[in-house]
Amino acid sequence: MGAYDLLKPALFRLPPETAHGLIHRLLGGVQGTPVGDALAGRYVVDDNRLGVDAFGTAFPNPVGVAAGFDKNAHVPRALASLGFGHVEVGGVTAERQPGNPRPRLFRLREDEALVNRMGFNNEGADRVGERLDRDPLPDVPVGINIGKSKSTPLEEAPDDYRYTYERVADAGDYFVVNVSSPNTPGLRELQNREALERILGTLDDAGADPLLVKLSPDLPEPAVEDALGVVDDLNLDGVIATNTTTSRPDSLGSHNRAERGGLSGKPVESLATERIRFVAERTDVPVIGVGGISDAAGAYKKIRAGASLVQLYTGLVYEGPSLARDINEGLLELLERDGFDSVAAAVGADL
Repeated sequence: MGAYDLLKPALFRLPPETAHGLIHRLLGGVQGTPVGDALAGRYVVDDNRLGVDAFGTAFPNPVGVAAGFDKNAHVPRALASLGFGHVEVGGVTAERQPGNPRPRLFRLREDEALVNRMGFNNEGADRVGERLDRDPLPDVPVGINIGKSKSTPLEEAPDDYRYTYERVADAGDYFVVNVSSPNTPGLRELQNREALERILGTLDDAGADPLLVKLSPDLPEPAVEDALGVVDDLNLDGVIATNTTTSRPDSLGSHNRAERGGLSGKPVESLATERIRFVAERTDVPVIGVGGISDAAGAYKKIRAGASLVQLYTGLVYEGPSLARDINEGLLELLERDGFDSVAAAVGADL
């Protein structure tokens, strides 16, 4: 039994957001210290077969931290020391905003899932950009997820996104336009072709590169195809599939299943993998696969379905700090079993 297995019952007696804050403080306390270096020695898997090149950036392994875990870019180096091959911070908005009233994060323990309605709570682009410019960055790629400020009218969204981008531009290895969170009123309306063209065109004009868009799993297939048409027309660099879902599978058994917000974790694993396959079949740009990953087998399915990289958040809550290491070690075994000499060689094998 690992240390996290001993700690987990105590953490799970705390409200989820309180537990998350405690973990953040622990990570912040070891970041940049000899303890952080020791963690890297324990958790980082160094093997060239895991390396992936995507949108002009070299990733030491395909397993990353999804946006939402480190909203304000406080602990990217600590997360890298846990063996992650990239860290996506944010969502960051132009305005500082408190998010939705608490409670707004709920465990579905029996389902190994979370429901959140955080509402893009973050310190705002000025402060997050200042921190990213001031503090040392990890030696793995850092992505920056950009959202729309809640108070900004939809028609002013392009300038809102551009303001945020310009405040964080110097620190990011890639940038993600988040138009798919279910917790900002009206945000998902920006996934339509006309709105996407305006936002992404404005960011392209501002020099955002590499530029990716994050899509909802709840978007109808014709709308996904429209969004991918914009990706191709504007020569964007990648797609993230997918964000959380507002749907609720009938299989959910936890009492928190009725809570409003975005569902993540095990119950969305198959849905997310199928959406990755749908996207990968229709675009040549790299896909980052997100949704329900908690082990190497799940990550491998997404890679074979067309994901060049994968990300997780909820799995980290349930499995603990060894998860990236365990997935990377498991991926090496799966690659060897199937005769692939690298992760890149396995991408899209099932298409």
